[in-house]
Amino acid sequence: MTKVIEGPLRKPAQMLQEQSYDGHSSLHDDSQAEKLGIKAGPIEGPTHFSQFSPYLVELFGKEWFERGCFSAHFQTMVFEGEAVRVFIEPKSDTYAYCRAEKEDGTPVLEASATLGPDHGETLLEVRMAKLRPPGNLVILSDMKVGMTGPENELVRMDPDQHMGNLYPFSLNEKLEKITEPMDWYSDASASPWGQAIIPTEMVSVIGNYTGSMVKWPVKRPSIGLFADLEIRMINGPLFVGETYRLKREIVALSQSRRAENYWVRTKFFDEAGSDLKAEMLLNHGVMKASYPDYPEEQLPA
Repeated sequence: MTKVIEGPLRKPAQMLQEQSYDGHSSLHDDSQAEKLGIKAGPIEGPTHFSQFSPYLVELFGKEWFERGCFSAHFQTMVFEGEAVRVFIEPKSDTYAYCRAEKEDGTPVLEASATLGPDHGETLLEVRMAKLRPPGNLVILSDMKVGMTGPENELVRMDPDQHMGNLYPFSLNEKLEKITEPMDWYSDASASPWGQAIIPTEMVSVIGNYTGSMVKWPVKRPSIGLFADLEIRMINGPLFVGETYRLKREIVALSQSRRAENYWVRTKFFDEAGSDLKAEMLLNHGVMKASYPDYPEEQLPA
């Protein structure tokens, strides 16, 4: 029987209290969360990815940051002060089943961790294959699968660079509070690649840094959250201080009882746009109750 790797309890920090988009506070603001029936602003889901990274490097070597894929479905919100533990169950030389739980056993997320180039079917690919037609959408009624973002999205992450209204902190500020520090994130001389690398949990930060350039036709005001997130390295890692060109596409639309969802695949190329480095698949869940004009009869009881 495969031994399950169990990490220690960690208390991740909530760093999005000051987050804003479209000129209003986000779900991570305590008062905004309370209006939607949530006790406080939750911790951003990708924060938990860092707890897995040291164990996945032990399993897969430095290749984890070069061609690893972490494909996660978020199950329960975590609030500051709560402790989280991760579990990794290796299934083969290139696949591990991962999950995170709160101290009382409440599930936080489940994920597949795979090493490419042949990843097989990731957890989110399985979930996407089971999506039903979205039916009548309200907030996302103008969205269409196949829509693409602008061609001129260039992003970079320097150590002390403020990452904008969506992520009101810098990489160095994150590294002061990250649950599992690694020298590779800040010390070029310690890195196997001779450059500091961007932590897996920060790939969504650089991937959404220029989010205001992408004018997806989402009706406002409305508030979203991450429901699923897959970070896939193809020719990684992504390096601190390096410029990348992003290309985005809507790859699916769906809805649940409480949210309408749009799935965006973002590809990270080198600055010239020719060498594919990484991909991010993000399921944005837009909360129906956050949109003032949502038909009353279509809201969950």
